[in-house]
Amino acid sequence: MKKKIIFFLLISGLSFSQQKSLTIKDLPPKSEDTVFPVISYAVNPRVENKINTFLQVDQLEYIPGSSENPFKLVSTGKTSYSNYVYFYSWEKLETPKNILSLALDGEASGAYPEGFSIWKNFDLRTGNFINAKDLFQSGSVKTVENLIQKSIKKEVGDFLVQLKSEKNPSEEVADQIAIYEDCFTDFTLEDIEYYFGKDKLTFVAGRCSNHAMRALDDLGSHVVEFPYKQLEKYWSPYAKNLLSGSETADRTSFSNKLYKGKIDGKYPITVLIGKVYQDGSFSAKYWYDKTKKLIEWNGNIKGNHISIIENDYYSEETNQWIFRALVEAELKGNTIVGTWQDYKTKKYLKLELEEL
Repeated sequence: MKKKIIFFLLISGLSFSQQKSLTIKDLPPKSEDTVFPVISYAVNPRVENKINTFLQVDQLEYIPGSSENPFKLVSTGKTSYSNYVYFYSWEKLETPKNILSLALDGEASGAYPEGFSIWKNFDLRTGNFINAKDLFQSGSVKTVENLIQKSIKKEVGDFLVQLKSEKNPSEEVADQIAIYEDCFTDFTLEDIEYYFGKDKLTFVAGRCSNHAMRALDDLGSHVVEFPYKQLEKYWSPYAKNLLSGSETADRTSFSNKLYKGKIDGKYPITVLIGKVYQDGSFSAKYWYDKTKKLIEWNGNIKGNHISIIENDYYSEETNQWIFRALVEAELKGNTIVGTWQDYKTKKYLKLELEEL
């Protein structure tokens, strides 16, 4: 018994040491509009690299190690989504030991300015982004989504009852009633924000109002909290190990993964797969490790087969995108193997990638 206690204390001490070794600073150059996290994780540099690469490519469209200012594209509206984006603050949340949850606040300006709060969650054993769907058994995903939707509908419904109970409603109240009667509440795990806490999982769904009516929206974003114990019967094996502190890292889905490999056996590239939607569609970004310039992919995965289009430019004459390359590949465990075909020359080059 004494040996078991000593072993437990040693493991606990190691775990605490690992957590203590994770530090977060501001990505330079910091300003009041560029407050962005960069992590240091001495016990696992590979995990550190994966998390920082994901965050910077995903949010800033910046490749770590390239010479330009990390905030150049977002601060000048030259990202793929053409918005000016400013980051004002970040926070590391208190979580179980295997998890890093970061909250980021900022503002995006397109046709109008819009504040935002987003959360990014990572598995500290692997450095992988944590997909909400991977946390639940496949047969329980709809059940969990229904629980979220039910909570949001109740919140909106209760507020509607309160608004409609007013005897002489003002024009403002009438507008509010219209907002909440038309509110979208059928959120899925694919289109909702979430983050981990010490003993609960929190989902954050978008508000009922559009930007023009935002001032009338007293409810704002919908926050739905579940104690971990409440979700125990729905957890996947991956989630059980993740939350229990186990070092066993089960395999997770294709979404939001980083891959590294080569085209034609001699051109090293890195790929960041984006979110995979229910119909199998996804976007991705890749870059040649030598030139470090982002290239967009639009793909689809069906079973284990992956088809990708790489666009070259948009033709004003034909009103369509001109292809640069086509990719056909197979997902085999933690590898992707297939061909990258030059659309002009029709020449096939071998594509080999392995999950980072």
